[in-house]
Amino acid sequence: MIIGTAGHIDHGKTTLVRALTGVDTDRLKEEKQRGISIELGYAYTPLPNGEVLGLIDVPGHERFVHTMAAGAVGIDHALLVVAADDGLMPQTREHLDIVLLLGVRQATVALSKADRASPERRAQVRSDIAALLAPTPLAGAPVFETAAQQPDDPGVAALRQHLHTLAQAAPARPRHGLFRLAVDRVFTLAGQGTVVTGTVFGGQVQVGDTLQHSASGQSVRLRSLHAQNQNRPEGHAGQRCALNLVGIAKDDIHRGDWIADARALQASRRIDVRLRLLPDAPALAQWAPVHLHLGTAHLTAHVALLQGERIEPGTEVRAQLVLDAPVFALPGDRLILRNAQASRTIAGGWVLDPEAPERKRRSPERTATLDALEALVSTDDARPLIASAALGLPRSQLQRLLGRALAPTELQDLAIAIPLGADDALLIDPVRWQPLREQVLARVALFHDKNPDEPGLNAARLRRMALPGLAQPQHEALWRGLIDTLLGEQQIAQTGAWLHLPGHRVQLSAAEQTLWQQVQGSLQVGRYDPPWVRDLARDHHGTEDGVRQLLRKQARQGLVFQVVKDLFYAASAMDELAALVARLAAEQPQGLVEAATFRDATGLGRKRAIQILEFFDRVGYTRRVRDAHLLRPDAHWQGRLEA
Repeated sequence: MIIGTAGHIDHGKTTLVRALTGVDTDRLKEEKQRGISIELGYAYTPLPNGEVLGLIDVPGHERFVHTMAAGAVGIDHALLVVAADDGLMPQTREHLDIVLLLGVRQATVALSKADRASPERRAQVRSDIAALLAPTPLAGAPVFETAAQQPDDPGVAALRQHLHTLAQAAPARPRHGLFRLAVDRVFTLAGQGTVVTGTVFGGQVQVGDTLQHSASGQSVRLRSLHAQNQNRPEGHAGQRCALNLVGIAKDDIHRGDWIADARALQASRRIDVRLRLLPDAPALAQWAPVHLHLGTAHLTAHVALLQGERIEPGTEVRAQLVLDAPVFALPGDRLILRNAQASRTIAGGWVLDPEAPERKRRSPERTATLDALEALVSTDDARPLIASAALGLPRSQLQRLLGRALAPTELQDLAIAIPLGADDALLIDPVRWQPLREQVLARVALFHDKNPDEPGLNAARLRRMALPGLAQPQHEALWRGLIDTLLGEQQIAQTGAWLHLPGHRVQLSAAEQTLWQQVQGSLQVGRYDPPWVRDLARDHHGTEDGVRQLLRKQARQGLVFQVVKDLFYAASAMDELAALVARLAAEQPQGLVEAATFRDATGLGRKRAIQILEFFDRVGYTRRVRDAHLLRPDAHWQGRLEA
């Protein structure tokens, strides 16, 4: 269990922690000289059941509220410290707001410096505290009167016993998530190297594990760790841990960074959130500048409203935060907003979508997605999110949104999985999948009705005609999965480059079949320099029109390719030339293939080399860039053009 202090400056938080644990959390020279806490302090005390209770002592000065927010993240219980002589003060209220906005729902109140106030004054402050907490989830929090500077103070002893009892009864946090530690301190130890400390937000980690540093993307290995100030082989969610890391320097890590399972990390400059504006905060208008505290990070951002034109005090709405620097977050992560001057806390809430889009933020589809993400945060149920993704959701992204790994069979009854490589798959709801299949099949059937003499459509053309919404490169996996499924189910068939219904055929007459056998041999013998139509007609005793019509019919089936009028190449020769273009492109720093290079590689003349390269431009395998040709990244030639 982790307890965090909260309260106004000079109300005795550090003194109380020292009395409770024997640890002085003021470690900086300036803190000793000025008598105030500037940085976060940490103390640990053993419990009778063998566990360890951790306390985070936060600074109370208004200038260090950003530090307090970093320390309050991830605590289980708040220890609100109010001096009996001063009573409630500005930072008492602001610290309480921060604790509540961060989702803390348990608290204990320490009425400090009780020996400095009369019974009447203590009673008045107790009444004020009760009134302050009454409208909050912390109403009825127990109050302990303490005089921490007095030796063996019974109030401190009673408070200590109370906190120990709470800690021993506290349920353990789930450990099945992806490991994430929010860095709040980094230093080096002689002979050990880089050490980071922070609260573990999720998952567990063991000595020897490989993790990733969020800001740099560097992989780091865990040499050793301390959990709750004890040398342990592993640490887990809900603990404060110190990680001794191999593979990264101290100066590369800063407060606000994460050390985490690589699967949990994705940088974003836009996050959709649910915000609650404090009742005494000013209304927020579109694009209002704010300071954001998320994890242990402190960033600046602007508020883009997802509904209405302003956020009224005391209301709760969805909004998008557009950040000035990348942030790493997961759904459900708590956040704090302070005003543009960073002088007061104005709002808080939690992350809905850590990878929010820039456009169509208010569309009905987007609203449905945010509804599904809210369900994900509250119930851990991924079904609404999968159902809302019209074009599917990568399993890696779903794991990141859930904050935990998915077993291969976990979603087999909920989604169709299309492979995206060895470690990923595209998940799509069956209800979304079926209309896509039907659209493709209907378009192929319609094409056959209008073009009975055509062998079919190539994949690129069918994609544009049947599902124009899948035209972007990021939809390639869904499209290939769709076609592969239809082919596997024998709902469609493929002949050469052409996709068609299984029963559709373009037939050659007996005379055409005989002529084709002769012409095909001549084209294959000609390889890179095949005979022209007139030469084929002469050599095989046919007419030019007859040979031309035959070759055009075979071209529609992908058996030959027409480079220029009356010049056809066998498919095998075109496969070789396409592979040659790819090899030449790979050998050039910018991937540009010039006509002279291609000419020399093929042994053809310059004019023919240019004709072939222009053919590849025309069919979309390459594109012209001034006097050279660049291989298109989304086009693949494997016996046919695939796009």
